[in-house]
Amino acid sequence: MMPQLLTVGVKRPDRRLVRVRVPVVPVVLLLSPVLLLALVAGVVAGHVYHVDTLRALRTGWRIVCALPGTRFDAQFDRTAVLVAIR
Repeated sequence: MMPQLLTVGVKRPDRRLVRVRVPVVPVVLLLSPVLLLALVAGVVAGHVYHVDTLRALRTGWRIVCALPGTRFDAQFDRTAVLVAIR
């Protein structure tokens, strides 16, 4: 299943946790022209480097479908970034 919600939180030492929730489907719909151009560029690059296009697309889709449940936490100095994909 494709991810539905991306939650990004930034925690600074002087402030509380700032959390932003981004719905994935509307963002994908808004960026669909750019995604279409990236798809065409990927197909051309696949032909240049002799990569099976359908296998690459299938593998990319499987990676996207495996993203729900992923958490990424990083800390830079005193600032923490928290990312959760649902």
